[in-house]
Amino acid sequence: MSEVLANDLITPDAGADPLLSLGDVSILKAAPVTRLSLRVRPTSLDDAGNAFGAVLPAKPMSCGLGDKRAALWMGPDEWTLLAPEDDLGSVFEAIETGLKDQPHALVDISERSEAIIVSGEKAVWLLNTGIFIDFSLDAFPVGTVSRTIFHKSPVMVWRTGPETFVVEAWVSFMDYVSGLLVQSAGELEAA
Repeated sequence: MSEVLANDLITPDAGADPLLSLGDVSILKAAPVTRLSLRVRPTSLDDAGNAFGAVLPAKPMSCGLGDKRAALWMGPDEWTLLAPEDDLGSVFEAIETGLKDQPHALVDISERSEAIIVSGEKAVWLLNTGIFIDFSLDAFPVGTVSRTIFHKSPVMVWRTGPETFVVEAWVSFMDYVSGLLVQSAGELEAA
């Protein structure tokens, strides 16, 4: 299990039934978290990371981790910041204060997206039913994050463990994404 899941940042939603529970793969709805979109210049990375509580990675497709904090690289000047749901106000204020005189854009996107946790020895197989990325550990190691397309829906995939992935999609697309994953898992049951 990854460092992120071990410190309880991304956890299953205790009030939701599993979307899928097979012996070799499961899909669980993730509990809500604070999600912020941060756009900032490279010269402000250290100040932003210090204010947030996790290093903002400069390397493509990587993440920076802190105590119940994750900074996911989305582009050369864009990060998705994750923190516990109750920390929205304090995190937002800390970043705004830390970057007060520096050009940046900080937007609360907590209500825009939802996440599911896909895990198990067949997680890669299941994700590859709609995402054409090499998810082998060599090509997509733990900590790697990527925006991509699942069938026709934009998603973000973050590998948080050897057999565990967080898949995030806009709320309006999540039923489509999770429904297709559950439907595709029917092939595993039939095999």
